[in-house]
Amino acid sequence: MAAPPASADAPRSPPPPPPPPPAAGDGPDRPADRSEPAREDCSNAESLDRLLPPVGARRSPRKRTTSQCKSEPPLLRTSKRTIYTAGRPPWYNEHGTQSKEAFAIGLGGGSASGKTTVARMIIEALDVPWVVLLSMDSFYKVLTTQQQEQAAHNNFNFDHPDAFDFDLIVSTLKKLKQGKSVKVPVYDFTTHSRKKDWKTLYGANVIIFEGIMAFADKTLLELLDMKIFVDTDSDIRLVRRLRRDISERGRDIEGVIKQYNKFVKPAFDQYIQPTMRVADIVVPWGSGNTVAIDLIVQHMHSQLEERELSVRAALASAHQCHPLPRTLSVLKSTPQVRGMHTIIRDKETSRDEFIFYSKRLMRLLIEHALSFLPFQDCVVQTPQGQDYAGKCYAGKQITGVSILRAGETMEPALRAVCKDVRIGTILIQTNQHTGEPELHYLRLPKDISDDHVILMDCTVSTGAAAMMAVRVLLDHDVPEDKIFLLSLLMAEMGVHSVAYAFPRVRIITTAVDKRVNDLFRIIPGIGNFGDRYFGTDAAPDGSDEEEAASTS
Repeated sequence: MAAPPASADAPRSPPPPPPPPPAAGDGPDRPADRSEPAREDCSNAESLDRLLPPVGARRSPRKRTTSQCKSEPPLLRTSKRTIYTAGRPPWYNEHGTQSKEAFAIGLGGGSASGKTTVARMIIEALDVPWVVLLSMDSFYKVLTTQQQEQAAHNNFNFDHPDAFDFDLIVSTLKKLKQGKSVKVPVYDFTTHSRKKDWKTLYGANVIIFEGIMAFADKTLLELLDMKIFVDTDSDIRLVRRLRRDISERGRDIEGVIKQYNKFVKPAFDQYIQPTMRVADIVVPWGSGNTVAIDLIVQHMHSQLEERELSVRAALASAHQCHPLPRTLSVLKSTPQVRGMHTIIRDKETSRDEFIFYSKRLMRLLIEHALSFLPFQDCVVQTPQGQDYAGKCYAGKQITGVSILRAGETMEPALRAVCKDVRIGTILIQTNQHTGEPELHYLRLPKDISDDHVILMDCTVSTGAAAMMAVRVLLDHDVPEDKIFLLSLLMAEMGVHSVAYAFPRVRIITTAVDKRVNDLFRIIPGIGNFGDRYFGTDAAPDGSDEEEAASTS
């Protein structure tokens, strides 16, 4: 997976507020409302989970510019959340497969050693938006009734390796390294149980996994590319626990010291401190050791630079002169269809007519696409009391996913023919300096892996953005043969690129043009569909409509 460093001419934020006190440690004593990297969606949708430095944090120099405006910070604020819009570059090659796994950093150390603070300092200094922070605290095992009673009286040892679900930790970290979407349990430290809702993490080029037992499992160790041990004096760790538990949780000194002596200190001596020998780097004094953190960040930047990928250039030179794939279906070019294409391709067509005939063509395209869905025989009874042998949809549900912004123009046509269809969105833009597509934001319905997915974009030239969108769906466990890519107009290059990388994806369009010019625009083409439809200024040279997406 590639994650290029950010650029030197990016906007600077104001000086940060005073830093928070060092993390108070791990285990069930940690506050239940602790900040997490993922942002939960309140309307049954899963969003792109990325952790960036907080607004106002100081940024380190960048080496390359991303596609956000230079005069504004890379933020998109909505009524519910703040989205960091520095995009995620391709994490796959022209074959559609992951080139390199995400880089995983393990952060171990005793309770209240400052691991979380060190993790956040690394994330802030890295200054890239595709870092996921995974806490071991999320993976405590579900307690039995007897263990619940022990925990209620502070007699259950949460600082023992047996308290953690290492099988779930390993499977989750493996999927994250493979670029997949994962569901992470949300642990309630008040009731010592997992909540019903799980948190979704996705989009990791860098994974920071932190916890007191981060190095206590052999299989887990093999997944970590860098192991960092945060070494903080035991007296300091005890003072932090006392300050936190007394001031924040209303506990008495005697109870805190009793728990520390009975469970925390013995666990550190027996299980945690011995793991220091497997660490690649030991950070004395925790978050106060800025020299060690700077060295870690420098090493990470070099690793990320080595993982850069160039997908679009490879697409432009591959799969040419091959016959069109069998997975492609082109709407029959009737005089009606040919006439609508004539109108929308004409540069003199007014915006009003362009919108009207585009909508008509979209409706025909979607009706045609629905014929490829699986149907099964069924018998119904007519009002006359007679049986009718018919067909019914054989899937669970249909979900539409639009590639913003042009793809969203197809949503009304899909809703008109599919009752109660669910809609998701993916925002992909071309980085004007690298020429590569970048994933900026996504919002997908829950349990999308069970659905047939209609992926919508109005034009596909090189196929770079379409491939990224397909890869996102695959990372969310949507079967490849349940994905239908719909576009009003495609170039042969884009058809070949998608079909070669994903041979089981059904590609459906109303027309295929043969050529793409040096600026990757379809020839003869349709122009910039989004600008003509929405009445906006032309997109910058060198960007496809499919990839020069906008938040408007």
